[in-house]
Amino acid sequence: MSDKTLTRMDLADAVHAQVGLSRNDSADLVENVLNTISDALVDGESVKISSFGTFSIRDKSARIGRNPKTGQEVPIHPRRVLTFRPSHLMKDRVASGNKN
Repeated sequence: MSDKTLTRMDLADAVHAQVGLSRNDSADLVENVLNTISDALVDGESVKISSFGTFSIRDKSARIGRNPKTGQEVPIHPRRVLTFRPSHLMKDRVASGNKN
C-alpha cells in the first residue's frame, strides 16, 4: 500500500496537465465540482458518477449502544451518514490493479 494521499491540488494538477487550463482555473474547476457534489449531498440528493460510484446520504435512527470496555449502555443519537458504493467497473479495476 502506498502512503500517498490524493489531494485537491493533485486533482488540479491533473486537470492542468490533461486539459491545459491554467493552474488557477484548474484549481477553481476542481473546487467547483467538489462544492457541487457536497451541496447535493447536504440537500439529501444522491450523486452518481458513471463508472466510478454513487455517494448517498443515509439517515440512521437513534439506538442503544454498548461501551465494549465497560458494558455500559449508551444512547446513540440519530444522525446522517455519507455512504459510497463503488460501481462494478471501479471494483474490478481496483481488484485487478489496472491504472488505465
